Amino acid sequence: MKRNIVIATVAAAALIGGGTVAAYAAGDDGGAPTQGQSNVRVADDRDDSARDDADDRDDDATEVRDAARTAKVTAADAIAAALKHTPGTAVAADRDDDGARAWDVDVVKSDGTEYTVSVAADSGKVLGAHRDDDNDGREDLAALKGTGVDAREAARAAAAKGTVTDVDLDDDHRTAVWSVETTHGEWLVDAKTGKVTQDRDDADHDDTDGDDD
Repeated sequence: MKRNIVIATVAAAALIGGGTVAAYAAGDDGGAPTQGQSNVRVADDRDDSARDDADDRDDDATEVRDAARTAKVTAADAIAAALKHTPGTAVAADRDDDGARAWDVDVVKSDGTEYTVSVAADSGKVLGAHRDDDNDGREDLAALKGTGVDAREAARAAAAKGTVTDVDLDDDHRTAVWSVETTHGEWLVDAKTGKVTQDRDDADHDDTDGDDD
């Protein structure tokens, strides 16, 4: 009877403490105590946390795409509004991270200083601008030298492939290319010719994800 009470008490402690508990109980024959150990697995908790983080990122991306579909102000409109407020060269435009209520447009001045201009997605009104001291836009200006397709025109060109959610200067190619994300995939727009092609990395991903669309 005493042995049963001890085991029940230890089991309850293991559940409440959530840790590893070692229990000792005397055998029926009064011999040496026996040890029983309950291990609580923490790997499952880590896996669950990683899955939750991935789900949160997917939810954020979906929210941005849904907001872009219903927005009154397109990427091209936001770029135009930002340049009117802060003259220079637009090198990027994307929906912000706090509910996708605004466009953030990166504008580089002729001296290389870069500003981020926030444009309301529902009205096109400039909400504010701040200088980004961490970035030097002179490399972007050099990459765009001699090109004829700016960020606004790239956004318009890619809009035929879906609602644009992000425009960025892609420096991973030999020639200047705009990388444009839309609700139907990622596209590359040649900064000289304006030709639109699907991003190969995105296409390869589509081929291996089991989705035939």
